[in-house]
Amino acid sequence: MNDSSPAPGAPVLDVWCELQCPDCRSALDDVRALRARYGDRLELRLRHFPLEKHQHAFAAAQAAEEALEQGKGWEYVEAVLGRVEELDRRGEPFLVEVARELGLDAEEFDTALIDGRHILIVDADQAEGKAIGVTGTPTYVIGGERLDGGKSQQGLRERVEEIADRLLAGQA
Repeated sequence: MNDSSPAPGAPVLDVWCELQCPDCRSALDDVRALRARYGDRLELRLRHFPLEKHQHAFAAAQAAEEALEQGKGWEYVEAVLGRVEELDRRGEPFLVEVARELGLDAEEFDTALIDGRHILIVDADQAEGKAIGVTGTPTYVIGGERLDGGKSQQGLRERVEEIADRLLAGQA
């Protein structure tokens, strides 16, 4: 999932994430900092990896895709992750409420969750994640390197920046 158009040939940072995951909420600061530092020089993509232990994660991933379609993907992701406990408690009605708060078409969200129009994207992300060895969230993949933030996020942003800088320098 990517809201803005990155520069052609920009390095890609895949962020494997789950919207009911407290560790992903902790990683938000890193994601914001990376977006601020690199802007369109780095393509930041949210990849879905809903975990079975979180009952609303699959619906939340679909909702994030609907938000992207309506033009506010990352904004929606940040709003939901910022209130993980509420998602735990309230489930799908909460996902629709956040859409309404952000000025998105809440009716369309409701319909998207019912008709499952984004399920294939979420399934494909999850399958790809499993294939490359993602086991938990958040996990970052950049320049062919997988960095697991589920165990510890200590020093992860610096590592991502190091790889991104190296990839960007290689383009010059």
